[in-house]
Amino acid sequence: MPAPLLSPATQEHEKALAAAAALRWVRDGMVLGLGSGSTSAQFIRQLGAAVQQGLKVSGTATSLASENLARQVGIPLLEPRRGLRFDLTVDGADELDGQLRLIKGGGGALLREKTIETASNYLLVVADSSKLVPVLGDFPLPLEVVPFTLPWVLDAVQALGGSPVVRTSLTESAEQYRTDQGNLIVDCHFGQITDPDALGPQLQAIPGVVEQGLFLGLAKAAIVIQHGQPMLLKPGEAPRPASEFTELP
Repeated sequence: MPAPLLSPATQEHEKALAAAAALRWVRDGMVLGLGSGSTSAQFIRQLGAAVQQGLKVSGTATSLASENLARQVGIPLLEPRRGLRFDLTVDGADELDGQLRLIKGGGGALLREKTIETASNYLLVVADSSKLVPVLGDFPLPLEVVPFTLPWVLDAVQALGGSPVVRTSLTESAEQYRTDQGNLIVDCHFGQITDPDALGPQLQAIPGVVEQGLFLGLAKAAIVIQHGQPMLLKPGEAPRPASEFTELP
């Protein structure tokens, strides 16, 4: 079954609902990973409002855009350092399946996202209803690539059946998109990814691929809007209303 088509207004409303449900699990003193993308931006804005009302948290952002937004809304930020771990990271996904395997990187922040989420005790995904899919792959799978290696990465991805496309800049269509680290993004069109657990290591092993956009075994839970309500999804469990939980499930 394809993901539902949502109007922009409905999609924004669902993102705000998912973010609000996630905010209920944030506690004083937590060190947070702040995700990237439009749903994460909803969470950051709502978190900032809670900080202004006295909530005491700190965090590190997964992109420069999220970092700038966090500063604007008054969230104290931590610089990367050895030993830094996060109690909770809240981030979106471009796609997720029932086992909470994710495709991420539509915004180009997959390297920092995976770094912070690997250093997190708990990754909570927030998503509108269009992001939950039966099989990953309708959304192109992003790779962050060192520029010098690009021709050989494209050859290797093509050999794997990935139909690679180098992402162009959102503002200058003649220019290649650059990540916060100055690397390129290659969007790979595999179609249905029936075995993401096998594909991820194959892509990661290509010289020049800094990071690939399959996030496997990282998400502990997801809040996804279903029939207008925030539902909590965990691997191997039936969805339950997120309102049933008052702390990290």
